[in-house]
Amino acid sequence: MDRNQQKQEPLITMKDVSYAHKRGEAPFLRDINLTVSSGEWISIVGRNGSGKSTLVRLLNGLLPVSGGTITVDGIVLGADTLGQVRQRIGMIFANPDNQFVGLTVMDDVLFGLENLCLSREEIQERLDRYVVEMKVEGYLDRHPSQLSGGQKQRVAITSVLAMEPQIVIFDESTSMLDEKAKHELIGIIRDMQAAGRYTILSVTHDSDEMLASDRIIALADGTIVADAKPQDFFRSPDLLDLCRIEQPFLIQIGDRLHDRGLVPAGQYNEKELVEALWASASSTSTIPTTPKA
Repeated sequence: MDRNQQKQEPLITMKDVSYAHKRGEAPFLRDINLTVSSGEWISIVGRNGSGKSTLVRLLNGLLPVSGGTITVDGIVLGADTLGQVRQRIGMIFANPDNQFVGLTVMDDVLFGLENLCLSREEIQERLDRYVVEMKVEGYLDRHPSQLSGGQKQRVAITSVLAMEPQIVIFDESTSMLDEKAKHELIGIIRDMQAAGRYTILSVTHDSDEMLASDRIIALADGTIVADAKPQDFFRSPDLLDLCRIEQPFLIQIGDRLHDRGLVPAGQYNEKELVEALWASASSTSTIPTTPKA
């Protein structure tokens, strides 16, 4: 196989994967078939207990598969390849406190780098580069408990990115954040994808996060029930009801503006909708004239 063919292969492949909590039990997840290409941002959704977090934890061996195969970057996941696969995957959890191990932010970033057995020069270079890139240089000497929820997540992401994984998994990472911190985190993920260095999987209930992603994988009853673009997913009442997800306001208002001929059909963003509303208001309003004396 030549290099061009290799580049076209999916970065992640799950083939006929199943998982049971205990040996001999009926599978909790079954018939999972999924491919993810390099650079994609995938949202994994479903109601509580549908198996979203279980699915992503199968990818790096945090949970063992009961059947089927998982391939990451051409490596079939198994006991003898677990270390190789884990080097390619970084994970950010809902509660960043669960990821902190040091007394300071710097200790936490250094912990992962030192475990990679890098040279001192490489460790220092990565530390300097990623703390600036993620804008946490002002936190380095602080204890993680002194940070806000959004700042903690930013530090947790810094620690993961410094290890330079190909795949980054966000497991309900916005669930404990306020609205401002949530939008900041979604912005970080957008920037990560734009950088072209990461493939991203988001386990989420947040419609804004889903709308920003490339694809939505929906789970129900232990299997994948949908693999769709966000715009298609959010226009399926049956899927939304099955996953207990509300249609984003951005799509609701966008569809109404489209029905009035103010915006084209397709993916809407806030800037486009504001400009459409402004143009509509400008074209229908009359400018008052000053009466002559």
